[in-house]
Amino acid sequence: MTVLPLSIMGDRADSRGMTTFVSYLVVLAFAALLIGPGLYGILRDRRIDRQLRAVATRLVWLPRQRSGGLPPTPRRPGGWHLGPVIH
Repeated sequence: MTVLPLSIMGDRADSRGMTTFVSYLVVLAFAALLIGPGLYGILRDRRIDRQLRAVATRLVWLPRQRSGGLPPTPRRPGGWHLGPVIH
């Protein structure tokens, strides 16, 4: 039975540098896979919070009102309201 030497790659000096480079790339790929979704979620939550703050502090223009003519619809506080909304 023939046994191959374990230091096949150790004979060439430039292969060690390439192995180190590939190792760095693998570590960066794993870091991106682990950190990426969390970072995306944080940015999405910040965007949603910013939108909620904007809606709470100003009037909302509905799509039919962007062309002009009608004033913006005033925001109603949350909860149940009996009766129509007065514009």
